[in-house]
Amino acid sequence: MRVAFLGTPLFAVPTLEALHAEAGCEIAAVLTQPDRPKGRGQQLATSPVKDAALRLGLSLQQPERVRRPEVLESLRSLQLDAIVVVGYGQIIPQAIIDLVPRIGIINVHASLLPKYRGAAPIQWAIANGETRTGVTTMRIDAGLDTGDMLLKWETGIGAEETAPELSERLAAAGARLLVETLRGLDAGTLAAEKQDHSQHSLAPILRKEDGQIDWSQPAARIYARARGFYPWPGAYTAFRGQTLHVWECRVAAEPTPAAPGTLLLLPDRKRLLVACGGGTALELQDVQIQGRNRTDATSFRNGQRIVENERLGDTAP
Repeated sequence: MRVAFLGTPLFAVPTLEALHAEAGCEIAAVLTQPDRPKGRGQQLATSPVKDAALRLGLSLQQPERVRRPEVLESLRSLQLDAIVVVGYGQIIPQAIIDLVPRIGIINVHASLLPKYRGAAPIQWAIANGETRTGVTTMRIDAGLDTGDMLLKWETGIGAEETAPELSERLAAAGARLLVETLRGLDAGTLAAEKQDHSQHSLAPILRKEDGQIDWSQPAARIYARARGFYPWPGAYTAFRGQTLHVWECRVAAEPTPAAPGTLLLLPDRKRLLVACGGGTALELQDVQIQGRNRTDATSFRNGQRIVENERLGDTAP
């Protein structure tokens, strides 16, 4: 089976490696995003898929736009049986969808479709307090993750699991599921299933403002968003006119009548709580003021000489 692989992020690497190791599968080409400036120095950075393709000795292309005619002609010349897409980062045009009629274009999506269609299904599933998620293989069509489903794998979401941790598990499961999917399609033993579009939900690309903490929400909701949006955009609030990032936290057992956002100074001086909505509280564990190093909450409390009834979030960061 001749396959082209289109992918960019770390999530896609296990699938590429699984295809490379699969007997009878030839990866004719790997397409990934061009190198992009990254970090404060704005130096060009390669994608995880590019690094993996070079390590595996695979033919690599980095077109600026996958819909350009020369890309289409290149793919057509490969006489492919299938194209696999995992987080490529560009919409696949109909001209490419029509290119491989035998098996088609197969996508690995990190949710139990039709729930969480879009760019950030892992992050939003955690942020919204879901307890279960999974991976779906599907045929790509012209819509946003609306194609026919092929196989699914389901798992629980750990009570303390962050987006990177869940992504690592789903990436490994997605790789296994994709290999099983291609085998079934190649043998003609796998039937596609239409999505129930009335049950769909969206997982849009994350924005910086998604990480701003609303202290009027219950502590469990804030904690879920902090885990889901780690490491970017993270969870942040305002403290004395500066941005305060909350990198690690947990739901506190102690109820409180204090106004949301109020810092609670416990007598033991070892813990720092913040009042949240519904009489709940969040314990801060690891925080960072903009421009400074990360620190534990005890050091933050003592170093900043926090006073009784001081509040977070009064000034938008």
